Amino acid sequence: MLEGLRKTVLSYHNFLKLIKADLYRYAGKTSLGAFLFHYFLSLGFRYTVWMRWCAVVHANAISRVLLFPCAWLINRHQQIRFGIAISYKTQVGPGLYIRHEGGIVVNEQVIIGKNCNLSQQVTIGVSRRGERAGVPVIGDNVYIGPGAKIFGKIAIGNNAAVGANCVVTKDFPENGVVVGIPGKVISYEGSAGYINNTNYTTGELLKHG
Repeated sequence: MLEGLRKTVLSYHNFLKLIKADLYRYAGKTSLGAFLFHYFLSLGFRYTVWMRWCAVVHANAISRVLLFPCAWLINRHQQIRFGIAISYKTQVGPGLYIRHEGGIVVNEQVIIGKNCNLSQQVTIGVSRRGERAGVPVIGDNVYIGPGAKIFGKIAIGNNAAVGANCVVTKDFPENGVVVGIPGKVISYEGSAGYINNTNYTTGELLKHG
């Protein structure tokens, strides 16, 4: 029982760290005022809060019964209202940033690294056949532009930038700038300038609150 309680405490502690990391991407700080401002005015951030809350309450047997049904209903309502379909089961690193909601669909088996920017009308999905059957793995500090489509068992390297309406069906390296249909690397300038407020630290996250 003590071990189960310890894991629960660690899970809730991890939830708070993730939310602060997400908030820092929007505000550059993690104060209560910043949280309230972006919770009510940044719909992508509000969605992320409930998505991560669903994940943490589902991980514990007691909260799964007592809290998860209500949390899931709220999150499901937000999926329909905001047009964001990212499952609580999806592995999403800290620092997720969704500036403009609408038409965002991510398969629940996708893995997304830290400090990812997701734009409107982005789809990250599964390929069901062929040598690339499976789902993408998105690296750290990746910018994904409006309307981009990423499919199959592929890897997008750290610090990459995927251009608007690009279709990506194969691996791309770190710092690659990918555009077109199908996607092609046009430079190695990466996501610099598109990915901001990434310099949070554990100390920064724990200091505020």
